[in-house]
Amino acid sequence: MPDPIIEKHQLAGVDERDRGFNRLVEIEPTDGGCHATLRYEATLIVTPPCHTESASLTHLIGQLHGQGYRQLRSRLSFQGAAYLGTQKDWIDYPDPDPEPPGIATLLFQRLRGMLGLGRKDRS
Repeated sequence: MPDPIIEKHQLAGVDERDRGFNRLVEIEPTDGGCHATLRYEATLIVTPPCHTESASLTHLIGQLHGQGYRQLRSRLSFQGAAYLGTQKDWIDYPDPDPEPPGIATLLFQRLRGMLGLGRKDRS
């Protein structure tokens, strides 16, 4: 029986607990196209069906960013049964912009400024 995996990508980055990781992501066919699967420690993430391999990988990256993963990059390692090794370049996925601070944080920062708690003593 042939291997149903379309592609394998090496995925590297920093997880939500600030630890570096490097794992394989498998792109597998489905009825609606293909999906990406990542196994990392006790976590298993499977994307919904996407039309293309790159769309499924992009969807996975979005899920990981939403869980606090950052500095993500990937490289195509296998295309079907063909091993590509380091022939392909790494693709970097920019981290999403941080959420703007909430109203409570802004008020606290302003209060600290008014009371002079955030300044260094220059005497």
